[in-house]
Amino acid sequence: MKQASKQIQNRLNLIQERIESKEFLNNEGLGNEIGFWIFDYLPEYELSVRAHTSEMVQRLEKRGYQFVVINLFEIVIEMLEARRLLDKAFVREVAKGASVLKDALKAPLDQKRIADFISQKFDPCGQQFVILTGLGNVWPLLRGHELLNALQAKMGNTPLVLFYPGVYSGLDLQPFGLIESRNYYRAFKLVPEDGSGSVVNQ
Repeated sequence: MKQASKQIQNRLNLIQERIESKEFLNNEGLGNEIGFWIFDYLPEYELSVRAHTSEMVQRLEKRGYQFVVINLFEIVIEMLEARRLLDKAFVREVAKGASVLKDALKAPLDQKRIADFISQKFDPCGQQFVILTGLGNVWPLLRGHELLNALQAKMGNTPLVLFYPGVYSGLDLQPFGLIESRNYYRAFKLVPEDGSGSVVNQ
């Protein structure tokens, strides 16, 4: 595991403070925008982010918050298993490659289907907030901007945090240093690069 830099560690240390703020929990100061937040980080710090997130989740649970942590990789596996497609997907990837597999799973893993599955299983409207992890493990079968767009109608007023292995410029999502084909303007950065600023208006 690559040792987290001082900058990323400082940003990680601010996440819980931001989540527990009344601005975050009550969607205050967002200018009528939906309470979607992104914590972006360089992919080489994935294991450090996972470890920190796991510890933070335990602290938030002890403090009595009602929330869910949704691992998107596990969601995709569960959806494929439910349709008896998982073993076929493994075979298809080995035989034809990841690009062909992505095309083959486009309909079963339609972003709206995933959003519906998440909504039915976790009742996000009944939570104080939702945390999404595991996007890097399932990309490009699942794309960040498409999933966030699909989830907008499912979240109600519940804040959502997406842990994103890449860069969110505030205008577009750039996974692993690549450029997504569409922009995503409706999310806020949870913690800026320098760790400064309030939970909103960054």
